[in-house]
Amino acid sequence: MRFTKMQAFGNDYVYIDAIHQELKNLPELARFVSDRHFGIGSDGLIVINPSDVADFKMSMYNADGSEGKMCGNGIRCVAKYVYDNKMTDKTTITVETLSGIKTLVLNVEDDKVKTVRVNMGSPILESAKVPVVSEKDKVIDEPVMVNNKEYRITCVSMGNPHAITFVDDIDSLDIEHIGPMFEKKEIFPEQVNTEFIQVVSRDVIKMRVWERGSGETLACGTGACASVVACVLNGLTEDKVTVKLLGGDLFIEYNRDEDAVYMTGPARITFTGEFNY
Repeated sequence: MRFTKMQAFGNDYVYIDAIHQELKNLPELARFVSDRHFGIGSDGLIVINPSDVADFKMSMYNADGSEGKMCGNGIRCVAKYVYDNKMTDKTTITVETLSGIKTLVLNVEDDKVKTVRVNMGSPILESAKVPVVSEKDKVIDEPVMVNNKEYRITCVSMGNPHAITFVDDIDSLDIEHIGPMFEKKEIFPEQVNTEFIQVVSRDVIKMRVWERGSGETLACGTGACASVVACVLNGLTEDKVTVKLLGGDLFIEYNRDEDAVYMTGPARITFTGEFNY
């Protein structure tokens, strides 16, 4: 089976073209390829499928085999994959995901995609739709007890649920300890991705993320988008923000007139190969 290993800021997935080869039992396949000792090694599996409503369809699976709705870093790599492999010659494409159809604008140099700007759509704030269990319609700067400590969280969905909390120093954060406690907190019926944010200035933030089903990753595109929305809602930043992740910098714009979030960043091919499965 042919595959391509790709990464965006170290958020690495195994990409497989399901248009030209048949795949079976995707959750099990995701667990196999993601294993960094006995498989290829990745944060998960992304499958590129044909679509009846867009140019392509993206299916993503976390390292534990659970299916995700959307991955911001992953979808940029999908754009690079289909363009660089001559599956399209368009520099504006649409990709179907479980969180809707996304429009991507490709910046091409020397016939290769360098960066991709993605319209990530409108942030979802309604508690029931995030989802988060709350008596309030929206969870913005609300207290929650985790590990006997009060955190203040803002909950945003960008097609997948995020809880954003602000800390003074993310470098000293024991994310391996606190991350799973947020992920499995009973107020999150579908579990949650948790972003820990340190505000550096009105247009720069630092972020670490604990992703449900994967643990800490070097970058999370939807998490960066949700975090900027949370920053704006809490009056901490402007609408255009550089998000400094462990793997690199993403540029996020929250256009409140359009109620849309735009993400711009690179995508890279690590290597290609074949495996028996």
